[in-house]
Amino acid sequence: MIGFYDYTVILTYISFASAISGIFCASTGHLRWAVFFLAFSGLCDMFDGKIARTKKNRTEDEKSFGIQIDSLCDIVCFGVFPIIICYKLGMHHLCSMILLIFYGLAGLIRLGYFNVMEAKRQNETDEARQYYQGLPITSMAIALPLLFIVSPLLHSHTAFQVMLHLVVGVVGTLFIVNFKLRKPTTKELIVLVAIIAAAVLVILFAWQSWWKFVLSLKKM
Repeated sequence: MIGFYDYTVILTYISFASAISGIFCASTGHLRWAVFFLAFSGLCDMFDGKIARTKKNRTEDEKSFGIQIDSLCDIVCFGVFPIIICYKLGMHHLCSMILLIFYGLAGLIRLGYFNVMEAKRQNETDEARQYYQGLPITSMAIALPLLFIVSPLLHSHTAFQVMLHLVVGVVGTLFIVNFKLRKPTTKELIVLVAIIAAAVLVILFAWQSWWKFVLSLKKM
């Protein structure tokens, strides 16, 4: 069979399947489930590299395949998939769609550049990368769930739309801005995962209660 199917790429494949499931949900109006699948894909992406590096005898073909398949998966999970969610959330006017195209293109450029530089880096060293060059495309798997959580604090649908456009524009721009971002430590990663997991659980199972709670705070 063509391809590689060992444990080093299994999380990448699961992430892709999660994103496709989320696209189905977004297309049928189940946006809360779509956000869940986006966050789950992000969770898989956080750990796929760590798992891959546990296999010390990877061949050069396996390493190159890992780089390519990870980026191909990322453009679907964190490029195309968030665009569909944002479109269904109301970004369907001309200016909004242009912004979404920019977001997708910025993500594509970032991943293409990453593939070139990562292949070069792995030929020079076996050490794990210490810094991100620009904002990781996975960041949208954090930004959108958090925006959902704070949305009850916004005073109107218009305010939510403004915030949504800002998030897409800022995150997309940071994909291609050349700056170094330190990779989180394992402890920081666990905290981040816990925050996103809590946000997703609220979105899925306690949304109405959360909304009422926030409204009660506004009235105080």
